[in-house]
Amino acid sequence: MRIRTQQDPRTEDNRQGNTEAALLIKDLSVDYGNLRALSDVNLRVDAGTVCAVLGMNGSGKSTLFKAISGAVRPTAGTVRIEGQSTKQAQRAGILGYMPQAESVDWDFPVSVRDVVLMGRYGVMGPSRRPCREDKDLVEGAIRTVGLTELADRQIGQLSGGQKKRAFLARALAQQARVLLLDEPFAGVDTVSASTMIRVLRDLASEGVAVLITVHDIENIGRLADSAVLLRGRVVYQGTPVSVLEPENLALAFGGGQ
Repeated sequence: MRIRTQQDPRTEDNRQGNTEAALLIKDLSVDYGNLRALSDVNLRVDAGTVCAVLGMNGSGKSTLFKAISGAVRPTAGTVRIEGQSTKQAQRAGILGYMPQAESVDWDFPVSVRDVVLMGRYGVMGPSRRPCREDKDLVEGAIRTVGLTELADRQIGQLSGGQKKRAFLARALAQQARVLLLDEPFAGVDTVSASTMIRVLRDLASEGVAVLITVHDIENIGRLADSAVLLRGRVVYQGTPVSVLEPENLALAFGGGQ
């Protein structure tokens, strides 16, 4: 399978300035037994940018995120987050991860506010007693995603889009500098999608690096600064506009190899 690349001018400028990447993946491969899920993936995401990853089901998008977050062990290659290992970045609270399917008991009696507060657990210590700063960050995150009126509602009573916004608010409360969001727009309403796009663009303007997988291409132009087409390996990377060219989409979604 051939690999095509078009450099994003902003990314190229950053490289020329020798700035350290917020997220740097080199020669990453992941095997599940005898099955190779990812092969020789190279990817750089700079601070203040949103990079979208597109590909069909089974293309390796979720595996890529699991490898970055440490949920699966790579067969080969490296992942560096602000120059640190995944474990170091997690301990420092640098890395935030919003998985595609939250392992949540939707009947468990926790409110939206309780869920968002979980984003502060890493800095609260074993007592899990929030200080004024923790509480302020939680309320600010809830307000940012437009869930203030639902803050005391049991999490399972929210719509699908509202649940996604609640878990995005959890990531905001964590104040991570590198965010991974796996299919956050899947099954969400238009209001929730627009809210999340606005929040992610605001985060990028504040210097946060965002890597996000998307199932469709409807919002990519409004959302991303750069984009990657994945099919077990990176088959194309460039601007969102160039990714949408039919010949490039065919590399990831077409029948040829």
